[in-house]
Amino acid sequence: MARDSSLRAVGWARSLPVSSGVKAARDWTRAHLATLGWAAAAPDLVDSVVLTVSELVTNAHVHAHSPAQLILTWDEECLHVTVHDSSTLLPEQRHAGDEALGGRGLLLIDALADTWQAYRCPRGKDVTACFQPPPARSPGVSPSA
Repeated sequence: MARDSSLRAVGWARSLPVSSGVKAARDWTRAHLATLGWAAAAPDLVDSVVLTVSELVTNAHVHAHSPAQLILTWDEECLHVTVHDSSTLLPEQRHAGDEALGGRGLLLIDALADTWQAYRCPRGKDVTACFQPPPARSPGVSPSA
């Protein structure tokens, strides 16, 4: 039987005003990842996604002084985490000193996500990070097999 080649995707979106705080974004994201079964199957990956959301929403609020639109899209191959803000300035990695309290967000995202990119759009910019889940294991197969 031929495999259906049509794209199947699911997505969620939420607007986060600066006053909402980042915790709301983390909690909302964690709840949606649980619906995908990732909380049980890949808890470390969930933590990576939630940390990335935290960094991206913080950047929108602190650096762009803007509400953040958070969009999660799952296309059965990759979870796309997009944060939109109203600034057209693209993020740049900073070289934070050892004593600096900030400046490592993009370094973290680069380490956690499979890929990420930032691009300008008509009303600001989008920063998107993609996460691929680990391959599903067959029941009864140990991780070391």
